Amino acid sequence: MNDRDRFAELYDRHAAELLRFCFRQCGNAADAQDLLSITFLEAWRRRGDLRPETARPWLYGIATNVAHNQRRLARRHAAALDRLKAVRPPASHDQQVRELLDDLRTLPRRELDVVALCAWAGLSYEETALALEIPVGTVRSRLNRARRRLGELRATPTRPAGALHD
Repeated sequence: MNDRDRFAELYDRHAAELLRFCFRQCGNAADAQDLLSITFLEAWRRRGDLRPETARPWLYGIATNVAHNQRRLARRHAAALDRLKAVRPPASHDQQVRELLDDLRTLPRRELDVVALCAWAGLSYEETALALEIPVGTVRSRLNRARRRLGELRATPTRPAGALHD
């Protein structure tokens, strides 16, 4: 009997009870199936350590470690999400960004393309000219016109001037 056949027999003998164990570890049927799959993947990887007389406790040990690792991963994920919530910009910043994006949408497409490549993508004037297949002077003039138009829009009585700079 080869490794694959012995392992299939091991799976057939223990999978159902390990699935119940995994369910009791996590309380969710889909997650329990995932834990079981990971358990048997790890067991296959470590099949050289398997001794037939201790197969059942060996599998339970692997399943226990897999469950611990999944809980630790879930805690880390939740903590990372909490940290992300803590660094969100204030609502006033969101409003300013929305207003700026609304103003940008009023630009002619050719000027908006230059702003996007120079300001957002960080391309140089020369790189922007190559990307758009236009002369460098045209990039400079379009960017200048875009800045002027945005400056005029941003200087309305409800918003201060100077929102867009180099």
